[in-house]
Amino acid sequence: MTEQNTPHTDAPITYATAGVDVEAGDRAVELMKDAVKATHTPEVLGGIGGFAGMWDASALLQYRKPLLTTSTDGVGTKVAIAQTLDKHDTIGQDLVGMVVDDIVVVGAKPLFMTDYIACGKVVPERIADIVRGVAEGCRMAGTALIGGETAEHPGLLGVDEYDVAGAATGVVEADMVLGAERVRPGDVVIGMSSSGIHSNGYSLVRRVVNAAGWNLDRHVDELGRTLGEELLEPTRIYTGACLELVESLNGKAGGEDLPVRGFSHVTGGGLAANLARVLPQGLMATVDRDTWSLPAIFRLVGDLGRVPQADLERTLNLGVGMVAVVAPEAAETAITQLSGAGMDAWAMGSVGEVTDAAAGAGEDFVQGAKGVDGGAVLLTGDYAD
Repeated sequence: MTEQNTPHTDAPITYATAGVDVEAGDRAVELMKDAVKATHTPEVLGGIGGFAGMWDASALLQYRKPLLTTSTDGVGTKVAIAQTLDKHDTIGQDLVGMVVDDIVVVGAKPLFMTDYIACGKVVPERIADIVRGVAEGCRMAGTALIGGETAEHPGLLGVDEYDVAGAATGVVEADMVLGAERVRPGDVVIGMSSSGIHSNGYSLVRRVVNAAGWNLDRHVDELGRTLGEELLEPTRIYTGACLELVESLNGKAGGEDLPVRGFSHVTGGGLAANLARVLPQGLMATVDRDTWSLPAIFRLVGDLGRVPQADLERTLNLGVGMVAVVAPEAAETAITQLSGAGMDAWAMGSVGEVTDAAAGAGEDFVQGAKGVDGGAVLLTGDYAD
């Protein structure tokens, strides 16, 4: 009979010695709960700490035919910048922006959001900073943070590592949904400036910075601050300004010919690929590069890494975080209203028929993108100095 070797330890193994600190998680909740409560609207039921967040759906009875919308996202490798700088109070705003601004693209109002944080070790102050950032983003977007989860994953993530994800639900009237089917030839394409790189393309940016041997605490004259401060600039949230524009120009009646046709959230894939997703087959948006100047950070990344322009354009937002497509007679009003809401907005192009000449323009022409067999975008000219 073979003797079995039974492994043993000198001390009992507990959840804490396995690397999970339940009490630290409880302390994190205490530190964040006031910020979370501040986002709650009258429709939010229950308090913090429940198994499920609750939202009173009777509020939707005011809608003729409400359609629920949903989106989920993260912030990618931008978290590595926050971890290196040990500054975690803005990454939550990035998360909210990535989620709610996808919802507003169809004209929907985000109602509530949940978040998820996976970390190697719960440091209560760090977790609370992240969630406070989420709460601030929700406040800016006019949505409620009704639930979340923090999971400690020792052995899978390092003690200073974490990742974040979130999901939100919104609502829009069925006859008010915005999208490609509303776009017409002659419509005007309006750009809204980004606050920086936002939360996409950081794998490229970090590779360029590392290859150049630059530290995040390096002061860069062109930026007017340190590289780390620039790279951690939080994502601009467009939801409020876009919803105000829809309410002002489209009203509440619905119909076939609404002045605001749709929006495009410029995230991974860049401007052309994301704009093409909200255009119908057969139509093309011609976007003039010379209507805006590249912000310094994008010029820096391109020059420092000798990154080809085409690669920059299909990776980074290059200064445009959201795009509106509107009827030509509404364009001037839309630009004025968006500018008044704090969005630097300008006419950057127009919609027309796809031409053979445009289709032969090589990398400047994008036909459909991200699985959507939609319209096309032609980038023309050079960026303004």
